[in-house]
Amino acid sequence: MTNTNYVRWPSFDEIAEMFKEHFIITRTPEGVCTVRMHTNGGPLIWSMELHDAIGKMWRMLGTDRDTEVIIFTGTDDIWVSDFEAESWMPETTDPVNTRYDHMFIDGRRMLISMIHDVEVPTIGVLSGSGGHTELALMCDFAIAADDIKILDPHVLVGNVPGDGIHSCFFELMPYRQAVWYLMTGDMMTAEDALKYGLVSELVPRENLMDRANEIAGMLMKQNRIVRRLSTQVMRRKWKQRIVDDLDMAFGTEMLGCFSDSHEHSFMPSVNEMVGKQPNYQGNTKLPVDFQWPEGTGPKH
Repeated sequence: MTNTNYVRWPSFDEIAEMFKEHFIITRTPEGVCTVRMHTNGGPLIWSMELHDAIGKMWRMLGTDRDTEVIIFTGTDDIWVSDFEAESWMPETTDPVNTRYDHMFIDGRRMLISMIHDVEVPTIGVLSGSGGHTELALMCDFAIAADDIKILDPHVLVGNVPGDGIHSCFFELMPYRQAVWYLMTGDMMTAEDALKYGLVSELVPRENLMDRANEIAGMLMKQNRIVRRLSTQVMRRKWKQRIVDDLDMAFGTEMLGCFSDSHEHSFMPSVNEMVGKQPNYQGNTKLPVDFQWPEGTGPKH
């Protein structure tokens, strides 16, 4: 008899219950897991609580021994929606600790955990328009609905584009195009995303999850250990990108926030930027005096 026991890891059901406010998590008997972001069953509202949960979810689910493939997606046709103003108010009342504990740490861990702590293939299903699309595009596989729009709104609202979307664009896109979209906040069509290599294919919305499960099925036919080891080989460039790039750029974005006292609780609606109307009352609106840079905006 050994002197010690294995540390008990939460069961899949416990993990699903733990994160249910942020993700609807299901799994087939074979181990294909689907994680769907949501807020109260509808499109995701970007909150500090969600910021904290994403990295923890990837770490816990990604090292679960019975999970073999993870499909990551959103709710309806909006990817990441408005900022929840009340949730982000600690950035006003306690900016130093909030920007370190809940932005620099949590914001980095979202991608660090996804890339470094997950042992199985991931399939990003970009089901909606908006920002923070790196959450799907940095998965091992990425497909998108054929009617989505992608933008990085950071510069449009006075932020440095340094919290991960820049890593995604620079890794996947030609350099000139990455700089254009990061520095202008311009919008990409689904066809642009395919052309620039952000996704491998576009799928009619009604067939999106069927296609994701088809890809998962192909992967599940492979030898389990070979599939898992191959995933780590495929992910080497992402791991190096995270190590080389993320800490410095995220810290630079936080410096920019301190320099102009910019706060996420006053962020304009991403929905308005992409011309979407969510099925809930938004928490923020574009300021009356907000002006879109020439050539950008909902009609572009």
